[in-house]
Amino acid sequence: ENELLPVSSGCTVEDHVIAGSVEEFRKDFISRIWLTYREEFPPIEGSALTTDCGWGCTLRTGQMLLAQGLVLHFLGRAWTWPDALNIENSDSESWTSNTVKKFTASFEASLSVERELKTPTISLKETIGRYSDDREMQNEIYHRKIISWFGDSRLALFGLHQLIEYGKKSGKKAGDWYGPAVVAHILRKAVEEARHPDLQGITIYVAQDCTVYSSDVIDKQCTSMASDNTDDKAVIILVPVRLGGERTNADYLDFVKGILSLEYCVGIVGGKPKQSYYFAGFQDDSLIYMDPHYCQSFVDVSIKDFPLETFHCPSPKKMSFRKMDPSCTIGFYCRNVQDFKRASEEITKMLKISSKEKYPLFTFVNGHSRDYDFTSTTTNEEDLFSEDEKKRLKRFSTEEFVLL
Repeated sequence: ENELLPVSSGCTVEDHVIAGSVEEFRKDFISRIWLTYREEFPPIEGSALTTDCGWGCTLRTGQMLLAQGLVLHFLGRAWTWPDALNIENSDSESWTSNTVKKFTASFEASLSVERELKTPTISLKETIGRYSDDREMQNEIYHRKIISWFGDSRLALFGLHQLIEYGKKSGKKAGDWYGPAVVAHILRKAVEEARHPDLQGITIYVAQDCTVYSSDVIDKQCTSMASDNTDDKAVIILVPVRLGGERTNADYLDFVKGILSLEYCVGIVGGKPKQSYYFAGFQDDSLIYMDPHYCQSFVDVSIKDFPLETFHCPSPKKMSFRKMDPSCTIGFYCRNVQDFKRASEEITKMLKISSKEKYPLFTFVNGHSRDYDFTSTTTNEEDLFSEDEKKRLKRFSTEEFVLL
């Protein structure tokens, strides 16, 4: 199932779609940041848990989507990790018994087809020594910085510990299963609350009831903490949707493939029932994904020369679209307001083409949400989620949608 063939994926470089070149596809895929289950990390506050194995997969796939957005923001779509092809891709199915024990019981049935991750240790000194210019050096610094923001400690801005803290405001706790819609709102809060200087130029917008209100997005992009900063922000737009009722509707396949082909798309948080995957592309009628269900050891990203190899997936996996759970969250990245306007036009065209029925999966509308009789409330420092948000999150946590 993991055999690499010539692919048509969502891995676009500028207006160029990587197709037919296995090596180029692998380099692009491996360069994406891979975030998986971890064990032996510092205990999550309010619990004795030192691992997220068995329950944190949607948080991990949400992290991967956000990480891809940050890679686009800081490094650009054409960037690839210079050491990507140095990660060995073993075809042997030789998981050690110790590795097998690390997997949770719910995934035991699939262990026999998993591949051993044989990766060389790549040090920062060795890597920097190969860089030809300051730009490549700067890229490596940002590459490491982005990964460090997802470290498994209380200090990491988008780490598991921090995301769980935001999740508590919606009634979630460590050990609970998180749905893709709830994770979208948690990611929004995490980015909004991040005070790192490098992150003041990016924000997140989450669609309300499958609707993106353009004026609300632009307002977020034009809000700056510094009064002398007139630059508009980049935005990651997260759209929780449902691709059918109990099962995914096959009619949505072309739409999903079209979305993954857009240069604005940063992937989809979805998966099988109760197993979340990060979908990054497609091949024919199968989706290409990154799997968080590997329980790797904790890596201390506060160390200057922390190892990178466990944060990059050596081998893509494929899944038939028919097996996809209908509940998912789609992500888009827009660098500025003009980029958002272009993206909304392109995505709207695709929605109209793919919508065989009267109602598209989601819509872009002009104006603010308040113009459509939505209650607008603000949050305060003591309560990171408003009462309106809490109600919406609790409704999303059941993953129920009204199907028209």
